[in-house]
Amino acid sequence: MAKNTICVWFDKDAEAAAHFYAGTFPDSEVSAVHRAPSDYPSGKAGDVLTVEFTVAGVPCIGLNGGPVFKHSEAFSFQIATDDQQETDRYWNAIVGNGGQESACGWCKDKWGISWQITPRVLTEALAIGGDEAKRAFDAMLKMTKIDVAAIKAARRG
Repeated sequence: MAKNTICVWFDKDAEAAAHFYAGTFPDSEVSAVHRAPSDYPSGKAGDVLTVEFTVAGVPCIGLNGGPVFKHSEAFSFQIATDDQQETDRYWNAIVGNGGQESACGWCKDKWGISWQITPRVLTEALAIGGDEAKRAFDAMLKMTKIDVAAIKAARRG
């Protein structure tokens, strides 16, 4: 196990979510599924308790902890994309699999986990600062899924 691992709380679908992420993002996998050794507040002995998985190289553990805690945008995965095709692929996979769109490149998967599908052209513009960053930022504020061509146009002025 990695020294630092993100633990993501699920009601009961950690294994399904982990397999979805592994099938959607490169450098992702499900590495282990652990079953509860005895009954616990949200499950029975033998139920899937934790799932070890990696999302785009980031080690995670999914915990089936029950309905006590809900997800919010205070935690999100940010996936950097290189072009519109990659942006569309990830966006459509998440939203098209029971998820929902949000604003400024954010969406939620069907388990309530927030994702930022962020083209590098946007983050590069913001890092430059000045008028170019302002134009790209203002353009982004009007978007749901990020439009790479529109960000490039905004950067040019």
